[in-house]
Amino acid sequence: MLDFHEIFPDPVIVASMEALQVEDRYLVKATSTEGASGVVTVNDRLAYLWPILKRFVVPYFKGQDARDLPRLVAGVYTYRSVYKLAGLALWNPVAYVELSLLDLLGQLANRPVGTLLGKVIRQEIPIYLSSLRRDTTPEEEVAWLSQRLDETQATAVKLKIGGRMSDNADAFPGRTEHLIPLARKTFGDGMAIYVDANGSYDAAHAIEVGALLADYGVAFLEEPCPWQNYWETKRVADALALPVAGGEQDSSLSLFAWMIRDRVVDLVQPDVMYNGGLIRCLQVAEMAASAGMSIMPHSPKVGAEAAAVLHFCSVAPNLGPHQEWRGEHVTPPSWSTPAFEIHGGAVAVPQAPGLGVAYDPAIWDRAKPLF
Repeated sequence: MLDFHEIFPDPVIVASMEALQVEDRYLVKATSTEGASGVVTVNDRLAYLWPILKRFVVPYFKGQDARDLPRLVAGVYTYRSVYKLAGLALWNPVAYVELSLLDLLGQLANRPVGTLLGKVIRQEIPIYLSSLRRDTTPEEEVAWLSQRLDETQATAVKLKIGGRMSDNADAFPGRTEHLIPLARKTFGDGMAIYVDANGSYDAAHAIEVGALLADYGVAFLEEPCPWQNYWETKRVADALALPVAGGEQDSSLSLFAWMIRDRVVDLVQPDVMYNGGLIRCLQVAEMAASAGMSIMPHSPKVGAEAAAVLHFCSVAPNLGPHQEWRGEHVTPPSWSTPAFEIHGGAVAVPQAPGLGVAYDPAIWDRAKPLF
């Protein structure tokens, strides 16, 4: 287990936690009794999960020594029977607190968060452009992605197939069957193509689709079956030579251990926010590494919200060849830096202290408290 006591000789007591909205972004700010602070930009689920953060998670962490963060992240599960809320509703708020405290600790140590978590292996992360769209024709989809691939020099892309939790229906008839060959023809043999079904199929149909994908050199099939239907997913993974990926919705470490041991998936994709933060995601990475499996975390984010996953990718030894990055160009707010831009198909891991994000002090005057 990580031991922050070796880095910080004196206690770092958590004095307060704030949940804030600035324009259309959500932030969590931690402050110590000595006045040090840490900030993280979080996902927009905070807009409706803040009562759990306020009632259960913040009271547990407040007054605690941030140097005990690994123990605290593990212990929150039984606080006030909060395990009854287990799932994304619980682990997102835990991640918000954990990441804000890691930023605080990094600020105090004047070190990037990655260096607090392990040995930094990578200073930049190759990305794949992740399309989040199913409203396009195959021609439209390939056209806009081609432009973004040219702009970013990315060497990998992920396409949406199926209809999303759609009981074998495609987004519209024939879309997947036309999209995959067109994408391979347009992007060329050197492009890594991944696909995400978002639970569109039962096992039998997923196996049929998997044969088509294999014919065109697709590198993985993500979430072929509804994510909680693990036995169906395992049937697909067992039947296909094509790797099956999954895990973005999961937040149980024991369930991850079973998925890895019994090879429910071939490639593990925890989400840093959904799974409760960096410490828990590194535990999943260690489980996967022990089984000889790669990890490619779910995170179609850009800007400051992507900082945490970049630090995860900097230290995870069994990281896959590419990290997910939102395909569409999104302009980050002017009040946080850096912009985390793609250069040569990769994004640089921030090197400033903590999570590596700087915020304009003026935003705190107009930030809206959520509680």
